[in-house]
Amino acid sequence: MSKRKQPDSSSPADSLSQNERILYNVIHSKQDMGIWTRDMKKETNLPDKVFNAALKTLQAKKLIQEVVNVQSKGRKHYIATEFEPSKELTGGAWYSEGKLDKDYINLVKDQFAKMIYQQKVATLEGIADAIRKTKIFKTEFTKQQTEEIVRDLVLDNRVMEVKSTGMGEFASIQIGKVCYKCKGKGGTRGETKVGAMASIPCGVCPRISQCTPDGIISPSTCVYYAKWLDF
Repeated sequence: MSKRKQPDSSSPADSLSQNERILYNVIHSKQDMGIWTRDMKKETNLPDKVFNAALKTLQAKKLIQEVVNVQSKGRKHYIATEFEPSKELTGGAWYSEGKLDKDYINLVKDQFAKMIYQQKVATLEGIADAIRKTKIFKTEFTKQQTEEIVRDLVLDNRVMEVKSTGMGEFASIQIGKVCYKCKGKGGTRGETKVGAMASIPCGVCPRISQCTPDGIISPSTCVYYAKWLDF
């Protein structure tokens, strides 16, 4: 939960009437989740005329603000200005003023694809770390947000999911670990051409976790891997 700067000793909240105080306390008690107007009426039990007047006064004194609840956009939702709205309300980084920010999402996807292309083979952790170091974005993406963006890139056919073989370009990545590669140059949007790497057998091999350079199951003895090398 995130809170804004606490109001000083001369806060407008000190001059509220009894009814305004009742309404303010209910809204404030919901902290960063806020509350829907119908629920406010139920909890305060104030007559409509008194309720509407109190709500208007609290807004005028900037003690509360209306926020868009992305899960229920048709409902009027209010939160005490002391709190930052929760991600459950605002939708998090992918939303702006209650609307899905497609331009921002596309920008993020382009940057993620660029990082994957530069790394040739990238893990989720590697992608997140590379994005963090660029300092292009003010906010730091969570693990879930990183997974969502990469999954979208896979669905867009710009990036493919593979598993590390522990050899060659996968040498620094644990065998069997899921990682990602760009399908086209820089993960260009609309790129549908699939190169030979897309068909690497290791990516779908059920024994990949048991595959080691000197083991019984090994790239050097794998007939499918040999066929792929001759592609």
